Amino acid sequence: MLQSAKPEPLRSQLIDRALKNGVRHGFFTRHGGVSRGIYASLNTGIGSKDDPALVSENRRRVAMAMGVDESMLVTPYQIHSAEAVVVDGPFPGERVKADGIVTATPGVAIGVGTADCGPILFADGEARVVGAAHAGWKGALTGVLEATIEAMEGLGAKRERIVAALGPSIRGESYEVGPEFVRRWLEADEENQRWFSPSAREGHAMFDLPGYTIERLRRAGVQAEQLGRCTYKEEDLFFSYRRTTHLNEPDYGRQISAIMLEAM
Repeated sequence: MLQSAKPEPLRSQLIDRALKNGVRHGFFTRHGGVSRGIYASLNTGIGSKDDPALVSENRRRVAMAMGVDESMLVTPYQIHSAEAVVVDGPFPGERVKADGIVTATPGVAIGVGTADCGPILFADGEARVVGAAHAGWKGALTGVLEATIEAMEGLGAKRERIVAALGPSIRGESYEVGPEFVRRWLEADEENQRWFSPSAREGHAMFDLPGYTIERLRRAGVQAEQLGRCTYKEEDLFFSYRRTTHLNEPDYGRQISAIMLEAM
């Protein structure tokens, strides 16, 4: 099933326009790695229970696909927060706890890991500033997207030039939530009702996280698009926390999305 010889990431046409400015990116799938079983095959999740040596090899393959050494593939310790951090190289010690990561340093591939949450890659090609954010419902609601944009602005980016792409994530038709979830979102903003649709189960609803994420990005003043791929439904291509839960599997892998500046 997962026999790709090397990682072959998906790409955003919007971000590809920044290629002339030396921006390289990829939304990696679960293809092209060495992990086995439920982690097959390109599991890059440091926090998973997969063999660390296999995870390291998978991350090395991603780094190689991005054109850098494994040490230059930099990902934060994700905690579903609204925190964004600026980096110019690998973390000197433990990974910083954050869900947004930004750089203006060529040769540093920054990324986030996901398994249903939304991976968002950002670029201002003219200023040569890039960013990545991990936005589950909590991060999207509390402001991780805006925090990442603001961190990019601190390095010279202009939000009217920033392009952002939402990669594979769980789509609304697969994301059922309970009444307490709906209540929390409506208490935050009654207009959030439009991101919910009826569920087959009484008292529950289907939640359009990608739609909400794209709306937040556009409201923040950046150009945004989504790839429209569903991590839950496309089992052959993506890891999914919710699918793993429904199948009563003991753990799950994570795919990675990364972006970097090449030397000019």
